[in-house]
Amino acid sequence: MVQIGDAIVSFEMFREYFCCAPSHCKGICCVEGDAGAPVALDEVEKLEDALSVIEDEMSAEARAVVEEQGVVYNDRDGELVTSIVNGKECVFASHDEKGCCICLIEKAYNEGRFHWRKPISCYLYPARLSKTGGLTAVNFHKWDVCKHAQVLGRRKDIRVYEFLKEPLIERFGQEWYDELLTVADELKRQNYI
Repeated sequence: MVQIGDAIVSFEMFREYFCCAPSHCKGICCVEGDAGAPVALDEVEKLEDALSVIEDEMSAEARAVVEEQGVVYNDRDGELVTSIVNGKECVFASHDEKGCCICLIEKAYNEGRFHWRKPISCYLYPARLSKTGGLTAVNFHKWDVCKHAQVLGRRKDIRVYEFLKEPLIERFGQEWYDELLTVADELKRQNYI
């Protein structure tokens, strides 16, 4: 791992390739798994605010879950996560005309109807953040449903840290990302990646 500011970044973020391929996976990351997406406490109000914009686009089941338990819950590890429908699909998920799962909040953001894209944990995927001591660990999360994204990333020569440029800048800042690029260049120079 490499320390950059108050974060430690795994070497896999530099070594591994990734380019999201929703036409192949159909956005299954919003459906599969054993809990909702991790949510920071300061994101709960934004999720609640999003309801006024996207509620009519949500499924009846998703609206019922939100009405009963809210937009978030504590998973079995005690972590705050987005509410899910039938133990699977995020309440903010929907499907486009091609059957691809999409985030309704991000759709509203892209259409200029909402001011926030989505929880940072979703935006940063396949990176996962965790706290270790006083530092934030940034790790690459390997998942079978994303195998094609790894193949596509290799074909296009896009490393994880490059694919995640925008969300990493949003989370850590431009100066932090510039330092990450300096580290990546040095790792390449030394033939480490």
